[in-house]
This record gives sequence, structure tokens and C-alpha cells, in this order.
Amino acid sequence: MSLTLLALFMGLMVVGVPLAVGLGVASVATLVVFTDIPVSLIIQSMYSSMNSFIMVAVPLFILTGILMDEGGVAEKIFNFANALVGWSHGGLGNVTVLSSIIFAGMSGSSVADVASVGRISISAMTKNGYPIGYASALAVITSILATIIPPSILMVIAGSVANISIGQALFAGVVPGLIVAGSFMIYNYYYCRKNHTGTKVKFELKNLGKQFVIAIPALLVPVILLGGMLSGWFTPTEAAAIAVLYTLIISIFVYKSIKFSQLPKIFFQTTKITGTILFIAVTAKPAGWIFEYDGLPAKVATVIGGLTQDPLMIMLILYAFLILVGMFMDATAAIYILVPILLPTVTAVHIEPVFFIVFLVFTLALGLVTPPVGVCLYAVTSVTGIRLETLITHTVPWLVITAITLLLFIIFPWIITGPIAWFF
Repeated sequence: MSLTLLALFMGLMVVGVPLAVGLGVASVATLVVFTDIPVSLIIQSMYSSMNSFIMVAVPLFILTGILMDEGGVAEKIFNFANALVGWSHGGLGNVTVLSSIIFAGMSGSSVADVASVGRISISAMTKNGYPIGYASALAVITSILATIIPPSILMVIAGSVANISIGQALFAGVVPGLIVAGSFMIYNYYYCRKNHTGTKVKFELKNLGKQFVIAIPALLVPVILLGGMLSGWFTPTEAAAIAVLYTLIISIFVYKSIKFSQLPKIFFQTTKITGTILFIAVTAKPAGWIFEYDGLPAKVATVIGGLTQDPLMIMLILYAFLILVGMFMDATAAIYILVPILLPTVTAVHIEPVFFIVFLVFTLALGLVTPPVGVCLYAVTSVTGIRLETLITHTVPWLVITAITLLLFIIFPWIITGPIAWFF
């Protein structure tokens, strides 16, 4: 049954059928052919799968990201980051990385990061002597930070599917995200100093103070989210609701960048994006049941276990597999399909579920910046007009850095799991 489902799904995807529709059709067709389960019961099961308090966080974090973008918050973050680190070699490159870190702590969406911070940073870098290819590639690669640093939407989804603590999964992404961002900054500094790329702005303490004061309301968003979840004051879903309310207040009454008349459009945009993501979640429900009924997770565990029982080797095998999957499949669909299959395999060799979920989300995020699916690549080409082939060429060094960093996490998993033990 599982092989039939996967074959049908891949075939429908190849001919251009939308992922959610293809997954739903393949799942229902497989159940109808191989079982006697009534179609009405399948539909009821799909509907009830959305009765989840945790999944309410998804549309709320999406709404927060859109409010940040429409409210011009990204520009204020960029100006603050420029005043803070723009004076160094490769200053605007490091400003791009720092801005993405801060914005990631608010939006949880890589596409939102590219559309807001990316657009601003590319324009600023090209005006100050950075090649368009370099500026665009940096904006693309830093966008993946939003899928690692909380409140990552993909991390919420993956944690929900894996039935692990969402708070732990979100917090576990902080240190890896900062390490990756630090590696980007180091390479950017080296590249710009070696090639005499870009210009430096003069450091002015007065300007830094001014930009910090302007950015304080925006900078408080990640502080409120992480602080509230770590202290136990509210759950991730409640944190998402608070983030929406707080962002609305600062956008309308503090920055005065959003009018009440714009809210219906923003809500509609949120609904559209949420519908796309949750439609995949709904159609993945019968697929997950098929995998479980067919014993696919146990079969995969047996196959991999027959190759090796070494956790390090198993993670290296899965690392290569997840990179390939991320290149050709939407990350949300991949999470719903792969987590139920692979999680029993890794837990059987005593790999921490939280570690695996964070690693899986991080690795699948590379698919956002690699062809042929890479939506962030296409977002940047539409913003800048740069040729896709040129952008991909300039992205390669950054992908190598990211891949090496991921290998570091496999070798030293406590980088991900260690901070959890300190706070949970």
C-alpha cells in the first residue's frame, strides 16, 4: 500500500498536480483500492485532524510575519543593524545576517524574510559596491534562519507531527541558528576584506542609540515570545496570539504604518497562505494512516538497521536523503510524510527526537534555497531581475558553509540538545 501511495503521489507531482491535491488523491485512491474503509470515514478523519490547539499557532505566526512586513518593521530592524555592525568589513553583509536573525525571531517564515529584509538589504548592498549576485545570494541564504530560529512555522508543524514538546523544539533551534548565522558573518567578512568589496559606514554612537530607540518595540517581539515560553507564562500557541496582538498594536499605534482599512487585505492574505499549508496537513492524515497500517516505519527501521546500528552513520545516511527530498518536495509535505516514517528509526538507536526534528527541519530548509523547488530563489529573482543561473552560482559557497555546519551538528548533537537541558 505504501509503495502504491508514494508512486501515485510522485507521478501526480511530476505531471504538475498541486502537492496537497496529489497527496490527497493518492491517499484516498490507495485506501479505496486496498481497504473497505468508507470514503465518508476518510473525509471525517481528515477533518478531525485539524482539531488541534497546537496547529492554531501556524496561522497566527503567519499573520505576525505579514503584519511585520506590511508595517515596515523590517526597515527599522535593518537601520538598527546597520548602525550596529555596518562599520565593519563587509558591513552591509553582516547587517543582512543580523537583520535576518532579528526578523526570524518575529516572522517564522523564510519567504517573508526574503520579501522584506531581503528586498531592503539587496538594494542597500548594490548601492554600496556589492555585486548583485553576491548581495542576492546572501539574502537568499540568510532567509533559512527563519525556519530554524523560533518562532519557526515549520518547527511548530514538525513538532506537532512528532508529538514532542513544541516549546523544546522551538528553543532547540536558537543555538544552531546563531551558529549558522555566525559562520555566514565570518565568511562575509573574509570575502569582503579579501576582495575589497563594499563600503563601510562611520560608526556613530548617537545614531546607534537613535535607531535602537526606534527599533525597541520591534525588538521586544522575540524577547516576549521566548521569555514567555521559557518562563512557562504561556504556550507556543498562546505566544503566537500575543505576538499578533502586540504586532498589531505597534504597527497601528506606535509606528502608524498600518491603517485599519488594510487589515481585511492582510487577513485575506493570511488565510490564503494558511489554507495552502493546512490543506497539505489535512491530506497527509490518511497518508500517515496508510504508512502506519502498512508497517512502513518498522520496515524502514529494519532496512537501515541492517546497514548499520551506528547513530552517526544513520544520521549521515538520513542527511543525504533529506537534502535530496528537500530539493524536490515542499518542506511541509515532506514533514508530514517523513516524520512518521523516520522518527521510529532514529529513536530505535537512541537519537533524541527533539534533535532529529530540529535537524530534519534545518536540512529540509535547504530546499527553499536550492533548485528546482527553491521558492526563496524565485522570490529573489522576481525582486532583483537577476538570472536564476547566476543566483545559483553565487549561492553555492553559502550552501557549502551550511552543509558543513549541519555535519557539525551530527557529530556534536549536544549543540542542539544541550540548551534544552538548561531550561526545561
